This record gives sequence, C-alpha cells and structure tokens, in this order.
Amino acid sequence: MSFTDYITRRTEFDIFPLEETDLGAAAALHRQRFAASWSDGEIHALLTQDTVFGFVARQTNSMFRPAFGGFVLSRAVAGEAEILTIGVDPRFTRSGLGWRLMQAAMREALVKGAEALFLEVDETNEAAIGLYKKLGFVKVGERKAYYQAQPGERTAALVMRLDLH
Repeated sequence: MSFTDYITRRTEFDIFPLEETDLGAAAALHRQRFAASWSDGEIHALLTQDTVFGFVARQTNSMFRPAFGGFVLSRAVAGEAEILTIGVDPRFTRSGLGWRLMQAAMREALVKGAEALFLEVDETNEAAIGLYKKLGFVKVGERKAYYQAQPGERTAALVMRLDLH
C-alpha cells in the first residue's frame, strides 16, 4: 500500500468499553453536540455507578492520533435500561457509528437483564429519531418544553422505548 493509499483510506472504527482514559474526549464531544453538556467529572461520576456502562468508537487504522468517533452512556436497573447520552463526532455522522454504539448498548442491556430500553430525544433531531426508529424504538411519551433551544425557546423531548426480547 502506498502512502497516498494509506492517507486516503476510509477511517475504520471498533467499539470498546468506555474507560477513564476516554472521559476527556467524551466530555469534549458532549460539549460540541449538546447545549447542556456534561464535564468529564460528571461522566466519570456516572461511570463509577454499578448500574452505568458505556462504549466508545475508536479509530483502529491510524498510526498517528486515532480519532474518537463517539460514545454512548447507558444505565440498567430493575429490568429496564436507559440511554443516558450518545454522541457521534460530526465528521463521522451517517457512517454507522451511532448504529454500532446503540447495538453495543442494547447487547449490554440484555446481558444486564433489561427487557426494555428507553431514551429521550429532542423532537427536532430528525437524524437521531430516524436512527432510533430503524432500530425499532417507538414513541411512548413526550416531555413538553424539555430542551432549551434558542434563547426563549424550548423543544419537546420524545420518550422512546424498545422491547429487547
């Protein structure tokens, strides 16, 4: 493989458990994607709870600084699981990373005994809603004026559910 072939090659990612070394990158991505973002300390505090788990998408075909493609943070308690947050680097949207991160969270929720998986999504986030529908989630509720949009404007959170069995 020539150098040109190497640098023009498609970025490849694998999914790994979220670790403490990922917290800075996860918090930076969360800041980039969400107006009400979480710090690395807040993500760490969640991750130290026995019921919380997460996954990251890390680039695997780079000799240099591998890209952090995204992450998902979830919780499983008493037969139910919840996606706490998920974010994909804008450079890699529509590349399948969101799907792969969600699949990892769904599998782990099943391992932890969850029969259903819930999430909340901003009603204006059409890309995320499309992904969740493709995964089989259905809208089961709505929280009016839940997210801060523009100053003085609020949008609803759609509550979505997926039966895991």
